[in-house]
Amino acid sequence: MSDVAAIPRAEWSPPSRRRVAGIRDRLRTMYGRPTAPPHRRPLDELVLTVLSQSTNDRNRDVAFARLRDRFASWDAVREAPVDEVEEAIRPGGISKVKSERIQQILRAIEERGDDDLSGLAGMSVEDARAELVALPGVGKKTAACVLLFSFGMRDVPVDTHVSRVGARLRILRPGAGFDELHDEMLTATPRGQELELHVNLLRHGRRVCHARVPDCPRCVLRRVCPSRRA
Repeated sequence: MSDVAAIPRAEWSPPSRRRVAGIRDRLRTMYGRPTAPPHRRPLDELVLTVLSQSTNDRNRDVAFARLRDRFASWDAVREAPVDEVEEAIRPGGISKVKSERIQQILRAIEERGDDDLSGLAGMSVEDARAELVALPGVGKKTAACVLLFSFGMRDVPVDTHVSRVGARLRILRPGAGFDELHDEMLTATPRGQELELHVNLLRHGRRVCHARVPDCPRCVLRRVCPSRRA
């Protein structure tokens, strides 16, 4: 998750609002202010997020497009032989695991009677998140993707890039588990800027703050980063 030494919870001090705002502003100078109006297709977002696990965006998108081309509806995906679903999403990697997981999720949603998850729109963030994490294999990161990108709700996904950059900057506690990271990120993020901070931290992790060899000399955050390298 991060190459930064873990900090015990008792010794951890959350970042100030001023510090987070300063990091946000520096990221803006490099990446701008991303926008993505809520698309209101939560089931699409949920499946897309499952497909994104352990692969890149291109392979994820190819797998999703093949799945939609192969099957006329999510009902058809749910009822199809699992090997057909697996074949459709093969470009996304670990297709056996993902095909089974997608069908498990679709069956659980059918049992609830809300086939497209549209009912989430009328819930509080807490209730909607609880509904999602009760589905097979769905954690807070996946739930946050659905709520943020589908409905614009106040939630922030924390993937490996965001957790790595956040830990190096001490926005997030190094060594924390993903549930704690999610809650810390949500607390630290200024209201209304959930999408911006998530996307720009993600971009920074992909382009500059690499896992193995971060490009510190090119980093706009190097002056405020306690983990920077000479």
